[in-house]
Amino acid sequence: MAPRPPSHIVLSTARWSVEDGAERSPALAAASPLADLIPAGRILRTGRLLLYPVTYADLPELCRIKADPGVFAIMLGGIRNSLQTAEDLAADIAFWGQHNVGMWAVRDAHTGHFEGLTGLMGRPDGRGMSIRFAFWPEARGRGYAREAAGAALRYAHDVAGVERVIGVAREENWGSRMVLGSIGMRHADSFMRDGYRMLIYESWRMGRPPA
Repeated sequence: MAPRPPSHIVLSTARWSVEDGAERSPALAAASPLADLIPAGRILRTGRLLLYPVTYADLPELCRIKADPGVFAIMLGGIRNSLQTAEDLAADIAFWGQHNVGMWAVRDAHTGHFEGLTGLMGRPDGRGMSIRFAFWPEARGRGYAREAAGAALRYAHDVAGVERVIGVAREENWGSRMVLGSIGMRHADSFMRDGYRMLIYESWRMGRPPA
């Protein structure tokens, strides 16, 4: 059984809390008509951001961001059409049900504006549970990816009980590499994909692999 989520957690990278169902953010209620159906323990708040598991109410915004080459061209799977995005969303929702962790929509905690995505997925190449993040260009350079991905990583370890989380980035993708390093992940390995050297970062629940 996964550990019971604490009522308040302090991280090295961001302060966040598990949202109390009795004090749901107005920004969340306005952004997602399905907010009341989301288990409260899966909704995260950081200093500036609100993270909640993706729902079908987010599909229009997911379609827009996943179709944008400036955001998804170098993501695993590449840019997605509307049908592929809907299939991805169904898989993400099922993943939450299986693992008590998955992909979150990320919104400004005050305005409810959709900023991007972060969360965990099972890599199709079998390399493990992987953290990913994708934000609109106008949200970059503000520390949102670090803030959101850091909260997602700590939830994965401390709440969902995931022992090892990896992150994969192209060698030349310094932006993603800086985010992975800033949330405490360490370079562990590499592999080649489509002519690109891919770096694997990892984080262990207890800080190191089990003996």
